[in-house]
Amino acid sequence: MAGRDCGGDCGPGRANEDNARFLLLGALLALYLLGGAAVFSALERPHERQARQRWEERLAGFGRRHNLSRDALRGFLRHFEEAAAAGVRVDGARPRWDFPGAFYFVGTVVSTIGFGMATPATVGGKVFLIGYGLLGCSSTLLFFNLFLERLITGIAHVTRWCGARRPGRRAGRRARSPGRAAAAGKPSVRVVLLALGAASLALCCGAAALYAAAEGWGYLDALYFCFVAFSTIGFGDLVSGQQARYDGQGLYRVANFVLLLSGVCCLYSLFNVVSILVRQAVNWALGRAAGAGCRRGRGRGGPPRRNAVGPGRVRSGARGAAEADGSSGARRLSGEMVSMKDLLAANKASLAALQKQLSEAASGRPRRASTPPADDEFSGGVGAFAVMNGRLAETSAGS
Repeated sequence: MAGRDCGGDCGPGRANEDNARFLLLGALLALYLLGGAAVFSALERPHERQARQRWEERLAGFGRRHNLSRDALRGFLRHFEEAAAAGVRVDGARPRWDFPGAFYFVGTVVSTIGFGMATPATVGGKVFLIGYGLLGCSSTLLFFNLFLERLITGIAHVTRWCGARRPGRRAGRRARSPGRAAAAGKPSVRVVLLALGAASLALCCGAAALYAAAEGWGYLDALYFCFVAFSTIGFGDLVSGQQARYDGQGLYRVANFVLLLSGVCCLYSLFNVVSILVRQAVNWALGRAAGAGCRRGRGRGGPPRRNAVGPGRVRSGARGAAEADGSSGARRLSGEMVSMKDLLAANKASLAALQKQLSEAASGRPRRASTPPADDEFSGGVGAFAVMNGRLAETSAGS
């Protein structure tokens, strides 16, 4: 954020800010895990105790009726568990390692779903899985990123087309500033979030209806399976396509594969967009904490600490915009720290400069060199963060 506006002088401050963001997010995740563990323990622990008690009663009753010792009965059950792990079922389930079953298995491997209903038992299979999964998972993640890139491109085209269809838009377009004209065709993070959320919800609901009818599950169980599978959590308690026979078996298996692939792509993209909102919330919390620290520092009358966010002067007008986007090459010579108001003004001015550049590219005029925005909602990051940053900044101006 501030480090991009003031050159190398703010490098340590930028590093301190990144460390603070990392520590805050880590603390929030730890609290999130502790809260989730408390909720699930309260919900599921009583059911687990009841199930264990019923099992012990049934085991003891079966042993008495058939005159079997507990140790002999437990030994037999261990053999059954080994057979179940190898894919043997008492209900006549389909083979797990014929070609269709193996294809389903490798699909769960490269998509990182990993249901666990089939696992390699041979040494050769385990060794091959390591190399196969390394290349396959990496390629699939790249595919998901490219899917997200093309999705954002499509949303940008739809947004620009809808804006062009509005009555009176062409007449009023010339009167608009370049920043507003470009912003009208640029999908915001909220638009992308709404589009992905609607697509993911529709896909999960439709797929749940299909799975409920084909697998004999309740609709809530089928919806639960869709989220667990599409999010690549993959518990394996419910797995589709494992029965020996289905009505329209070939068509159902193709539909199952397409639904799993589409669902994983949509949920992966949705998680990346939500993570950007989480990042914004963390930045907001850090900004509030820094503002409170500055107010306390002013109340004590002490000087601001080095590399801390402190009070400064708010730039306005053309000079503020030039200092924010770096086009004038001006730099702070007084060594003063950047206040939160300076920071917000710099971000706003830099975004306006980027929108002006996008507007010129969309109208066919040559681009002028410009510095990327200081820290807008899609800036920075790697992987999907970088994809969203690049595509939202570039593709909305293309045809």
